[in-house]
Amino acid sequence: MGRFATTAALYDQFRPPYPTAFFQEVAERLGLNERQTLIDLGTGPAPLALGFAAYVGRVFAVDPEPSMLEAAREAVMRAGQEIMLVQSRAEDLPEDVGRFDVVSIGRALHWFDESALGPLFERLVAPGGVVAVCASFSATDGRNAWLEEYTAARRAWSDERLWSQSKYGERVHRELSSPFERTTFCAGEVIRVETTKQTSVADLAQRVLTYSSSSPAALGEKVEPMLRDVEARLMPFEPQQCSHRDRCNDRANRTPSVTTGRECKNTF
Repeated sequence: MGRFATTAALYDQFRPPYPTAFFQEVAERLGLNERQTLIDLGTGPAPLALGFAAYVGRVFAVDPEPSMLEAAREAVMRAGQEIMLVQSRAEDLPEDVGRFDVVSIGRALHWFDESALGPLFERLVAPGGVVAVCASFSATDGRNAWLEEYTAARRAWSDERLWSQSKYGERVHRELSSPFERTTFCAGEVIRVETTKQTSVADLAQRVLTYSSSSPAALGEKVEPMLRDVEARLMPFEPQQCSHRDRCNDRANRTPSVTTGRECKNTF
């Protein structure tokens, strides 16, 4: 069973989605058009592949985890899109897979074999093409008052070794220095789109299960205690005023405000 096998069913529902405005902004800045092709590496349930599909002519989506690829297949069918799904590690893609105008990567870059990235991008990226590294982060400037307590809860319930790996992954996405230092690609522009949405306490608790360090497989019988603990920690951050009594009494509908930034860092 792969690292994300038990998170696949939860990932699409509880991870923060990339908004339409993000794809519109990236497509405009990169000049995407229907003559171009895109391959999304480590696609998961295919949020990037689906989001960019409207702006290019053909999309491939690659993931080594069968359960993630099945979630992607269901999402593609619901969206009515035509996306070629490929079960494979990106590093193991065949030589004849072709070259692409855009190689997109979500929050999977740190799982790649860094020594293989240079040769991989050299054969996947078409002349004049780009690598688009995309990520989604909750704003850490104080506007998300609940975030510090939430992060503490995540760490408390995480496998320490896997937690360290996940924090390394965040640094990789923010800096991009390490994975590209041995390649011919250099950092380009950063495209940032910020959105605010209301997310229920229950959904934020469920989101903990979508991370490899605190997945259902990692937690085992501790899933329910974790959910209760995270919800209890977040209750002080629920809105103090409700316009409807039933909403106030419904634990699952209590909604902290979540301000999230989506970033796309281009490399050329």
